Parts: sequence; C-alpha cells; structure tokens
Amino acid sequence: MSRRVFVTALVAPLIGLVLTQGEAAAAPNFQLPFPCNQVWEGQTRTNHSPANSVDFNRANDDGDPVVASAAGSVTRVANEGSTSYGRWVEIDHGGGWRTRYAHLSTQAVSVGQAVRIGQRIGTVGSTGGSTGPHLHYEQRLNGVDQKIAFNGTQIYYWGTRSYTSRNSCGTTGVTGTVGTDSGASVTIRSGPGTQYAAVGSVANGATVTISCQTQGQTITGKYGTTNLWDKIGSGYISDAYVYTGSDGQVAPDC
Repeated sequence: MSRRVFVTALVAPLIGLVLTQGEAAAAPNFQLPFPCNQVWEGQTRTNHSPANSVDFNRANDDGDPVVASAAGSVTRVANEGSTSYGRWVEIDHGGGWRTRYAHLSTQAVSVGQAVRIGQRIGTVGSTGGSTGPHLHYEQRLNGVDQKIAFNGTQIYYWGTRSYTSRNSCGTTGVTGTVGTDSGASVTIRSGPGTQYAAVGSVANGATVTISCQTQGQTITGKYGTTNLWDKIGSGYISDAYVYTGSDGQVAPDC
C-alpha cells in the first residue's frame, strides 16, 4: 500500500510537565482504537502537531469504525469545520489521562456518556485539516500529549509501522435485540447471505450476542440497509435485523 502523508493543522500548548514514574504506572492499558484483529498502518513524524500523535490509515478506510481505546467518559464531541481536528471526540479515562480521535466522518457518542473499551465512538473520515481519510489519535496526560503505548508497548517513533488491534479480543461479544417489521423470526444462515443454508432461526424481540461481524449480501430490514452480517452462535443473521444502539460495525471482524 502506498504511503500517504497527512497535514493536520493542530495547535497544542507546550507545557513543561514532568511525567513521573507513578503517573506513568497509572496509565490505562490502552488498546488500538479499532475492532479486534484489524490491521492498521500507523505513522508518526517529527513535524506532526502535536508531536507524539499518530495517524492511522488502511486501504478503503473512509467510514471504518473507530472504537474507544479504554473505558471512560466522553468530555468533548466537537466540530471544527474545515480546520484543525474537524469532527473529533475526547474521552477522559481518569488519573489525568485522556484520548483524542480526530478527522472523524461521524460521531456516535455524546458529552457525559460513559463508554466501554471497544465501544464504537465514530467513523474514520477526512474532516478538518486532513488531506485524506485517516484517524488522528492522541494520548494525553494532564493536557500534554504523551508518547503512545498500546497494551503496554510504545509505538514506533519516527516512521511507519503496521499494528494489529487486540481491542476487546477477549470479550464474549456485543449484545443486540432482533427486530422485524412483520414480527416474524429471522433465519440464521451458515454464511453471510441468503444463498447460504438455513441452520436455525431467532425470534423477533430475542436478545442475541454478536461474537463478530463480516461483510456479505446487502439486506434491507427494520434497522436500515447494510451488508454487515452478525455471527450469533454458529451462524449469521443480517445486521439489518439487529439493534445494538449504534449504526455500523460494533464487534470484531470474523
């Protein structure tokens, strides 16, 4: 994949703050801000603002889900228009630690909302001062950008590396509620499409656990039109029939 360089016009105050060992130990166990097992290219550079931030991109990433890299409370949901961060979200994780997610195309949370690690907070975009779709990501301590670490390991500075998300890989799944306009049951398929064999059914109004999601046949149902299919147990149902509280992908890739 060809490397893209992004220009982000961000203004970050430079404060002479010493990071003590105690503060560093208090950092959350941050994870990549993408669903489990996704692979993203992360770029750091000396002329980035702020310097310790990272830009993530992969092929055809416009509209891909962005998830919380740790549990916390949403403190900012802002739109800077065609400058700076564009559409962005900030999450407070306690102990002075916050994360920022910028250039989003959509925002799926509100100020004051509690979010769990791995919860979808928006989608990748190219708003603000961006020159192409990507996610601008920061980890901050008491307002000062820090060198970023995921799962306790600092990312590569300065240059580009590929990273695989382990965000929520150990969770049991995302809960959703099945819904149909007619009240009929939904057929469970062996694969992500109606051309696959029926392996069961799930009743209207039933609660299901989505272990992962994949793309397949486009279906129109009670909750819109989508090509996402949800794996429940050993089979799949269209996400068009499942309400999770968020649009788009909410679980890891299958």
